[in-house]
Amino acid sequence: MPHARIIAGLVAGLFASGAAVAATAAISGPDTTRHQAQIDKIVAEISPKRIETYIKKLASFETRHTMSDTVSDTRGIGAARRWIKSELERCGAGKLQVGFDSHIAPISARISRPTEIVNVVATLPGTQDASKERLYVVSGHYDSRNTDVMDAEGKAPGANDDASGTAAVMEMACVMAKYKFDATLVFMAVAAEEQGLLGAGHWAKQARANNLNVAGMFTNDIIGSSRADDGRVDNKQVRLFAQSIPATKEMSDAVRQLVATGGENDSISRQLARHVKEQGERYVKGFKVSVIQRHDRYLRGGDHMPFLEQGYAALRFTEPNEDFSHQHQNLRTEDGKVYGDLVEFVDFDYTAKVAKVNAAALASLALAPSAPKDVKVRTDKLVNDSTLVWAANPEPDVAGYRIVWRDTTAAQWEGAQYVGNVTEATVKLSKDNVFFGVQTIDKDGNVSPATYPAPLR
Repeated sequence: MPHARIIAGLVAGLFASGAAVAATAAISGPDTTRHQAQIDKIVAEISPKRIETYIKKLASFETRHTMSDTVSDTRGIGAARRWIKSELERCGAGKLQVGFDSHIAPISARISRPTEIVNVVATLPGTQDASKERLYVVSGHYDSRNTDVMDAEGKAPGANDDASGTAAVMEMACVMAKYKFDATLVFMAVAAEEQGLLGAGHWAKQARANNLNVAGMFTNDIIGSSRADDGRVDNKQVRLFAQSIPATKEMSDAVRQLVATGGENDSISRQLARHVKEQGERYVKGFKVSVIQRHDRYLRGGDHMPFLEQGYAALRFTEPNEDFSHQHQNLRTEDGKVYGDLVEFVDFDYTAKVAKVNAAALASLALAPSAPKDVKVRTDKLVNDSTLVWAANPEPDVAGYRIVWRDTTAAQWEGAQYVGNVTEATVKLSKDNVFFGVQTIDKDGNVSPATYPAPLR
């Protein structure tokens, strides 16, 4: 949120109506505007050169098609996943818990024979007892394809789609393994995205079956090019896709409540996206996180979607302008134009910037307390003030809470009031005119994503 609008917990905001709004009391809280030294160090350590090395190595396996060779040490998806695992084990130096997560996919529209689908998963356990069961997951898919999605033999280097995302995740894992976080981080290179999101789908279903607390998930898919198909270069932004209301036949009670209160833009994924944009732009100067208010590109999808289907907050990072001549294409040259997903078309510096945004967001989430639970706004009296209530957080380092708000046409939070370590507070703003959220703040100034309030009658 714009830091200039937050002054020691007392904010005066001007909204579209032109009326001045002031909080009722000024309570001094932790400084939430300063940079966290640990996050600055992590962002600085993300290396374009190492990302380049990872992408070139992944492309060297010629194809990483889901049904390609699993025996060779130099070609095919088997060699790729063994190399990814060994590299994460090497750089994790015992801090990362690295392993395979596998299942057998039956014959389907994009699987011609029963096939083992293998994710490579590296977990960095959280260190705070009250937070270590809270997980943040980041993924890239390491499988590749060419024009024919069933062709397991033809060359498909997949440098951008999605060696770029896989390399970013590997780099984040290796850098962040040197540091400690309250919550747990899970770095995944998933398989069979091109065959129907099978690797991510299996992990997400298992997470829900085991009641895992996945508080947020990012997928990085096609984050390697800053050049559009018309030659324009845009290396100063990344798209972040964030779902609002899921396209399900029946509405859940939670979704129905969002719609009833006008909160379609306050889904858990949109709240997560607000946090990512704020933290990413804070720590990666001059780089914009452009939140796209849909679950993915128009009628397309990615590995965050199985997490959305399981009810988790999940987002997708993708470069601003895709060049489809270097995506899902057989390697060839026609009329002087080169087709295919080759390393020469990847911008390693740009990929590193996207990785830095991911890392800053993940670190801020894993250092911060969880978002408040059971947040409600009182509706039992017709008054112009608004009273919000919530449950106390379990983390021992919680300093307090703040209420945030924005105009009904605004995308990001515009104002905030720190209210102290309480579970109920009143602000001189009408719930009729703005959208509210409540955030948790710890003693170091780390801030959780906001929670949208339900009505309390």
